[in-house]
Amino acid sequence: LPPAAARELAAAVGAALDNVRRHAGEEARAWILVEDEPGAIVVTVRDDGPGIPEGRLAEAEGEGRLGVAQSIRGRLRDLGGSAEVISVPGQGTEVELTVPKSAEGARGKAEKR
Repeated sequence: LPPAAARELAAAVGAALDNVRRHAGEEARAWILVEDEPGAIVVTVRDDGPGIPEGRLAEAEGEGRLGVAQSIRGRLRDLGGSAEVISVPGQGTEVELTVPKSAEGARGKAEKR
């Protein structure tokens, strides 16, 4: 990845790990998986915390708390990638971050941050 795109991806991973620390509880564990796919880099951050209650992310956005919306999804969208949050109450949360390797157009957007 271009250096600016790599920095933005690392910042999104950091935001996901911050959420684990803040919301999953002291006993929760987190795992990071990095996959070098032919056309993209995929980073998965998974935890074994309590999970996110249904509708909580939308509620947080409505309250002006935009951590997931901006620190994670916004960063990946600016790179031409995506962020998917999968959470099952009682079973933890998984955040899958995908950044295309051909992030040419994303380079300029990431450098503006």
